[in-house]
Amino acid sequence: MAIDHAEVTPERVAAARRDGDPLAGDLAKAANVLYHDWEADSYDRKWSIDYDQRCIDYARDRFVAVAGTDGWPYRRALEIGCGTGFFLLNLKQAGVLDEGHVTDLSPGMVAAAERNAAGLGFTVSGRVADAESIPYPDASFDLVVGHAVLHHIPDLPVAFREALRVLKPGGRFMFAGEPTRYGDAVARRLSRATWAATTTVTRLPGLRSRWSRPRAELAESSRAAALEAVVDLHTFDPAELAALVRDAGAVGVRTVTEELTAAWFGWPVRTFECAVNPDRLGLGWAMFAYRSWQRLSALDRALSRFVPARFYYNVLITGRRPADR
Repeated sequence: MAIDHAEVTPERVAAARRDGDPLAGDLAKAANVLYHDWEADSYDRKWSIDYDQRCIDYARDRFVAVAGTDGWPYRRALEIGCGTGFFLLNLKQAGVLDEGHVTDLSPGMVAAAERNAAGLGFTVSGRVADAESIPYPDASFDLVVGHAVLHHIPDLPVAFREALRVLKPGGRFMFAGEPTRYGDAVARRLSRATWAATTTVTRLPGLRSRWSRPRAELAESSRAAALEAVVDLHTFDPAELAALVRDAGAVGVRTVTEELTAAWFGWPVRTFECAVNPDRLGLGWAMFAYRSWQRLSALDRALSRFVPARFYYNVLITGRRPADR
């Protein structure tokens, strides 16, 4: 059912989910289109996304951590919920895949992914499409990937069955950047506290003119955050997510979790960057934030021998379509 964007407000989407409204899924999809179209032109800047060695290494390392290097390069790959193309394009630069295709509910994001690909000298085929109804024939791809997409999809069992359908027998899927229940709860509390503290301090006399963002920009960020809160539909327990994927028909399912102290550091940093005048933050700040995140991520890997997986922020998952299907 088509939803008029005028009907899509954070309050209505939240109420529909709370009340079990039959339109809840359609409203969530419409909110995702609205939010991601709105963010498409500024998304890479907001999340410090690039297509340099830093981000190539990030994408490659996520893939290797859960799926290894067998099968490289995958001949034909699809990213669902592609956003600006960050994950697929950096995996391509890392040598993980050859031919790339991208889909997203948001026309703005598909256009951004195609522009980013062209800027790198690549050609990718983009389609505006629902992850619950992927517009490709059975057995079309050797690899299906996604980054920070599963938590936006209303009907995950359907989406997993679709991902497996478009994979060739024996083909691999890999999803990264999905929030755990505990990790997401901690991140949201830290972000709210950082936003409140930063916007209060930067309004003080002597700091306002140099450090505070204009009120209109802060109001825009607040509206975006309100809509973002209702397009984030799921958080995950790693074991339950793996079971959900197996129930859809996958084999060889494996999960890995990452970011504990790195998330406790990273989310306040990202929130601080959104709350202050960006002209006050230069390359030195960016390198401090990135290197600190790297060191804490290394610490988190060491701690994983002792800390239960469910306490980490991100869950990565991989598996295959059975070879005989």
